[in-house]
Amino acid sequence: MTRAPYLTSRLQGFGTTIFAEMSALAAKTGALNLGQGFPDTDGPPEVAQAAIDAIRSGHNQYPPGPGIADLRQAIAEHQRRFWGLDVDPDTEVLVTAGATEALAAALLGLCETGDEVIVFDPTYDSYAAGIALAGAKLRGILLQPPAGGDGPFTFDADELRRAFNPKTRLILLNSPHNPTGKVFTRAELELVAELCREHDVLAVTDEVYEHLTFDDHAHIPLATLDGMAGRTLTVSSGGKSFSFTGWKIGWASGPAAIVAAVKTAKQFLTFVNGAPFQPAIATGLRLGDDYFERFAADLQAKRDLLGRYLAEAGFQVFTSEGTYFTTVDISGVTGATGIEFCLALPETAGVVAVPSAVFYQDRRDGERLVRFCFAKNDAMLSDAGQRLAAAFG
Repeated sequence: MTRAPYLTSRLQGFGTTIFAEMSALAAKTGALNLGQGFPDTDGPPEVAQAAIDAIRSGHNQYPPGPGIADLRQAIAEHQRRFWGLDVDPDTEVLVTAGATEALAAALLGLCETGDEVIVFDPTYDSYAAGIALAGAKLRGILLQPPAGGDGPFTFDADELRRAFNPKTRLILLNSPHNPTGKVFTRAELELVAELCREHDVLAVTDEVYEHLTFDDHAHIPLATLDGMAGRTLTVSSGGKSFSFTGWKIGWASGPAAIVAAVKTAKQFLTFVNGAPFQPAIATGLRLGDDYFERFAADLQAKRDLLGRYLAEAGFQVFTSEGTYFTTVDISGVTGATGIEFCLALPETAGVVAVPSAVFYQDRRDGERLVRFCFAKNDAMLSDAGQRLAAAFG
C-alpha cells in the first residue's frame, strides 16, 4: 500500500469512498448506476413542501445545537409510536448531519484510545474510518452468506462471545444491515444483549433502514430488549425513510448521559446543519402508517423485479430481508473478482454496481460478492436487468 503524504497514520489506507468512485464511473461511462445507495425519485411532496415553507418563512440561520425542538419532539414520538421506546426530547435526542455524523460523534465521544469496537463484517465503510479516528480498534465478526443461496447471512455465536473482552467499549450493530440486506433476528439480538449486559458494554445501533424490511422480517431495535435501553444509543435518519438523502438530517437517541457525551463531540464536527430541512423531516416522521407500509411494499416489489433479472443472468441471488440492496455471488458468470467485475461492468453491460469486498476487513471474504441497489424507478431497474441478462444470461 502506498503511503499518502501528510495524511495522519490513523487514516492511512482510507482513500476515496467506493460510492464516489463508482458514481464517478457511472457518470463517465453513461452506465446505469445501481451502485451508490440513493433513490432516483424524491420523497413525499408534503415533506418537500415543508422544507420550502421553512425556507420562505426564514428558517435559514443556525438552528439550536441539539436540533430544533419540534424535530426532537417528532423523533421522540416516532420512537414511542413504532418501537415503544420512551425518550426525553430535551435530554435524550440529538439531531445530527445524517447518521454518518451521529456514528462518528458516538465513536469520538465514547471511545478511548486502545478501546475495541465490535462490528459485524462486512461493514458500511464509515465505521472503520470512525473507529480509526477515535483511536480505537475494530474487531470484526464475519457474516457468512447462505451456502445454497436460500436463507439469511449468519455468524458464529461462539466467535461473537470470544470477541467480548475487558478492552471492549461498545458494539456497533447495523440492522437492517448494509451491504448484506440481513435483518437480525430476535434470537441473535438477545445474544448481543446478553453479552453487553454480562461485560457491561455499550451498544450503538445504526437503524437507518428501520422501516425498510420485507416479507415477514421485522425490525427489532436492540434498545427494546431487557436491560438495553440504559446502555444503547440508537441512530437513524430521514434520508432513507423519506428519500431525501441529500438533506443529511439524522439523529441519535438514548440515555441522557450517553447522548451528552456524543453531543460534546458532535458540536465540534458540523456544530449544526440543515435548518429548513429539520421541520420538514419532523413532518415526515408524523406521516401515517400507510406511508411507511406502502414505501416498504414498493421497495420489496423493486427488489423482486431486479432479483428476477439477476437470477436470469446467472447470478446467485441472496434475497434481501431489508435495506436498498441485493447481494449476489458472481461465480456462476465470471472467474473475475468482484472488484474486477465491477470495474469492467459499465463497458460489459452498461451498469454500475459495488464490489462487496470493499466492505470486508479481509477482502478475500467478499471477493466473489457484488451489491446492487434497487431503490430506483422500475423502468431503470428493468433496463439494467435486461442489460445484465443480455450480457451474462
